Amino acid sequence: MAAQKGKDLLLKIYNGSGYETVAGLRTKKLSFNAETVDITDAESAGRWRELLGGAGVQRASLSGSGLFKDQASDELIRNAFFNGSILSWQIVIPDFGTVSGPFQATALEYSGEHNGEVTFDIALESAGVISFGAL
Repeated sequence: MAAQKGKDLLLKIYNGSGYETVAGLRTKKLSFNAETVDITDAESAGRWRELLGGAGVQRASLSGSGLFKDQASDELIRNAFFNGSILSWQIVIPDFGTVSGPFQATALEYSGEHNGEVTFDIALESAGVISFGAL
């Protein structure tokens, strides 16, 4: 895969009829994590740690920051956060695929300086099964 432009990594939210790109995002980050289940005991070979495969909790985290440019996506995000809603989100990774699934907005921050624009930061945590679709 050749180098890709960061602006082509898209975060989208389901608006009831389709996925809408969250406008104004300047940075986006997608992380996958899996907890481990340690099953090491006194008889573990060489006292090396042993893990139980497939037993840990998996999760995906999304974060982004930027400025609101679109009233519709601003309203969707704000309502999702204040209502504690779990909505369908999608992350488009150029020349790789699309990651989709239910996420809950766990942080929404607004900031601004007297001589600049209002910016926001958002954090999302997976709330169910995440799927991957190749492009």
